[in-house]
Amino acid sequence: MNKTKTIEPKNTMTAAVGPRAKRYDDAFKHQAVELWIKTGKPGTQIACELGVSYPCLKDWKRRYYGDATPERDDPAEEIRALKAELARVREQRDILKETLDIFTEPSKNATNGSKP
Repeated sequence: MNKTKTIEPKNTMTAAVGPRAKRYDDAFKHQAVELWIKTGKPGTQIACELGVSYPCLKDWKRRYYGDATPERDDPAEEIRALKAELARVREQRDILKETLDIFTEPSKNATNGSKP
């Protein structure tokens, strides 16, 4: 009798492991926050340059430096930047208001429930 042994494939499916969180040492965190505070660059830009998330960078700043704000060399430059941001936000708000009006106004073809 010639018996052949069949080999069943092993279950190769394993639990999907998500990306592992990166770990940064305290020195890196301190340097990242100092870079943010001293250069006056936006936190999002610093986070992108360093390859970390902005919320993570904000958390490090809060943890190590409290509510310290980035230094600005030229107050006039900061005012110009804030005015530009305000103009952009107002424009976005106006667009959203117009969009809301479009979606909330009754259709001309809709009946209002009363019969002529």
